[in-house]
Amino acid sequence: MTHHDALSTTDSHARTIRLGEHTITVLTDGGVQLHPLHWFPDSVWDDWSAPGASPLDGTGHIPAPITALLVEHRDRSLLIDSGYGAHSVAAEDTIATIGGLYGGQLPAELARHGREGADVDTVAFTHLHDDHVGWAFGAGPDAPRLFSRATFVASAAEWATGEHRAGEAVTRAVDPGEEFFPGVRAWATPGHTNGHTAYVISAGGRRLIAFGDVFHVPDQIARPGWTCAMDALPEQAVRTRHAMVAELIRPDTLAFATHFPAGPLGQVRARGGIPRWTALDA
Repeated sequence: MTHHDALSTTDSHARTIRLGEHTITVLTDGGVQLHPLHWFPDSVWDDWSAPGASPLDGTGHIPAPITALLVEHRDRSLLIDSGYGAHSVAAEDTIATIGGLYGGQLPAELARHGREGADVDTVAFTHLHDDHVGWAFGAGPDAPRLFSRATFVASAAEWATGEHRAGEAVTRAVDPGEEFFPGVRAWATPGHTNGHTAYVISAGGRRLIAFGDVFHVPDQIARPGWTCAMDALPEQAVRTRHAMVAELIRPDTLAFATHFPAGPLGQVRARGGIPRWTALDA
């Protein structure tokens, strides 16, 4: 996998939007290859050759970006998830569900938008998997601590399994429904992990849901009942996906999709009675 393979599918799509007084920007750290049948064991190859399916790369994987979301409000900055960090792992050194994966671009992405890590006062994690906490907990052996003044936020259930990774950083647990940053509330969305949390940004009469790994590819929007091999609680994850689709389809709702190759910002609309992901154009 080349870096271009994982990122090229998002080039024509919106990466920054305004929501009231909030500026919301997608930052790309790297990418990962998802094996469609191993990642989604309920699927078959015909699902991935059907019209509208997520495209596969030359090795038969879904090239998925690894992204984070920068939320700026007045003089404050929140980052939702923090990428994979300055790492690169070849496909032959990973597990059956994925191919290669890499990170490393987040600091440059912040700089491109006039920010550096020290400007971020809060980092909120949807969950504590490596591709979501990389620059916070494991940036790389030669990488400096990027978020020198940030408080790290996650659900209590998620910290219970991984708080030791935070080292000397300031951490705190966020409760479901709590507004911990202006206009941003936590929403408990267990399934992918026990303590998985989505974040709802409400401003200007609209809302944006950063749903983390509730979904990994747009194909799941139409098939929320598909199991995912990486979900810790598969049955709960299916229930959470159904509940999420019911919220995403509301007309006032946008979403941020951490790994979608078909555009990271979008909305869900019913087409032919089936919910579908529609990416926002640049």
